[in-house]
Amino acid sequence: MSLGQHLLELRKRLFLAALGILVGAIAGWFLSGLVWDGLREPIYAIVRAQNRNAQINYPDITSAFDLKLRISFYVGLIVSSPVWLYQIFAFFTPGLTRKEKQYTFGFFFTAVPLFLAGCAAGWYVLPHVVELMTSFAPQQDAALINAQNYFDFVLKLMIAIGIAFVLPVFVVLLNFAGVISARSIIKSWRVAILVIVLFTAIATPAADVVSMFLLAVPMVVLYFAAYGIAVLHDRRAARRLPPVGVDGLLL
Repeated sequence: MSLGQHLLELRKRLFLAALGILVGAIAGWFLSGLVWDGLREPIYAIVRAQNRNAQINYPDITSAFDLKLRISFYVGLIVSSPVWLYQIFAFFTPGLTRKEKQYTFGFFFTAVPLFLAGCAAGWYVLPHVVELMTSFAPQQDAALINAQNYFDFVLKLMIAIGIAFVLPVFVVLLNFAGVISARSIIKSWRVAILVIVLFTAIATPAADVVSMFLLAVPMVVLYFAAYGIAVLHDRRAARRLPPVGVDGLLL
């Protein structure tokens, strides 16, 4: 394909991806109420657990409308992810070899479920985080939580944990690319566990040991699973190498 044909193909893929996101956002507009009810459930848990006045606050006249638009967009982005992800791969895959396509689709179909699993883990620990952080306020004070700030906090927590769950896939990708070996991965296991514990301690309050443990365990398991895949790949790569004689010449 010429440069002009590539640009036309790119425009077509971007249009289809944007159309998918738009349709998903329209669906997200009607689902935003259910999503927001689920997101503010931890606020109701504060009322029950701490016996305090806790409410979502909309400081501006347009805050509720802006928040509904943001929820609709992110719901649409998630719902339409198969569409726009397919458009990205459809644009790049014609230039790849058959083997490269297999690796690419393998990483893709592994990374997406792991990212969604990480987001689900963030959703699971969210009530514990909200309850613990608001418990530092004096009992006689009300918790008036800004709606926009609360939504940003929830979104950042879920995306951060989702990305953390995908990182082992990139470790395997680096191994397949020949950047790192399985031996170097297992050699750094102590550092990796320390980094995982530090990340989970930052993502969840340090006092909430249960939530930190629930996040750290699957991340450690995924790290050692990446090591296992790297071992199998290195063994296969070693068998494909031609034998070398004592004098260093190929046999």
